[in-house]
Amino acid sequence: MDTLFNEEALIELHTIGDWLRYSVSHFQQAGLFYGHGTDNAWDEAVQLILPLLHLPQGCPPQVQNARLLTSERQLLLDALKMRVEQRIPTPYITHTAWFAGYEFYVDERVLIPRSPIAELIDSRFAPWLALEPKRIMDLCTGSACIAIALAHSFPEAEVDALDISREALDVAEINIQNHGLEQQVTPIESDLFSALPVGDKYDLIVVNPPYVDEEDMSDLPEEFQHEPELALASGFDGLDFTRRLLAEACDFLSEDGILVVEVGNSQIHMEEAYPELPLTWIDFEHGGHGVFVISQRELAPFRDQF
Repeated sequence: MDTLFNEEALIELHTIGDWLRYSVSHFQQAGLFYGHGTDNAWDEAVQLILPLLHLPQGCPPQVQNARLLTSERQLLLDALKMRVEQRIPTPYITHTAWFAGYEFYVDERVLIPRSPIAELIDSRFAPWLALEPKRIMDLCTGSACIAIALAHSFPEAEVDALDISREALDVAEINIQNHGLEQQVTPIESDLFSALPVGDKYDLIVVNPPYVDEEDMSDLPEEFQHEPELALASGFDGLDFTRRLLAEACDFLSEDGILVVEVGNSQIHMEEAYPELPLTWIDFEHGGHGVFVISQRELAPFRDQF
């Protein structure tokens, strides 16, 4: 996109529909990677353009005929350059991401929400969660999207949102305030469980930890390289954090408590390393893999093996 091309776009593209078409063409030509809320060029263009214009995703089709101000066209062109030339993921440009039906603020201090755990939250973890949880932990909370979705799903529960990153917790606090959940969701800076009092018990611990192995880290598309490495990489087989988690989780689970953990592509490493561990791997209706559930009672006999 040289200067002349920029001037041509600003002069010739007048409507939202013009800019959607233009964006899709350039996304296709550039061979972008989609994986932060969309899987195709059209949806990516919609996710980029509408939030920047402060328009809802469910706009009627005739809105595409609306003409744009010169300042709005410049805003869209600048955003397109960031997406195509720098491969910055769309949610980092719009500072808008969706998870479990809720809107969240995101920037490069946190991962972009995309976990299939949203489906489990929607079903309130049936059939694995036997009792209504009083205390819930979202470990490695990042933007706090999981913690906030949990709070909406279990409005009577206390939800603690833990993360080792102070920067991530600053983003989490923005989202907690935006959702008006300051009295229910508590952000806590902690390396695993280190900041918690001994004897703290939770009925539900949900964890979306770093789990990308060395091979996958070296092959990540450029878009993912804008995300914090601390939240992605976890050693040679992607299980460095998960091993520590499994060794300590029993101490913080109630007798009827369950642990829900996402390990993504490192599922194969988990199955190879711990073939006797009674993990229940979730089959998702809406896509996703690599999430297991295990109860406190199932985990307790294996706690010394990690």
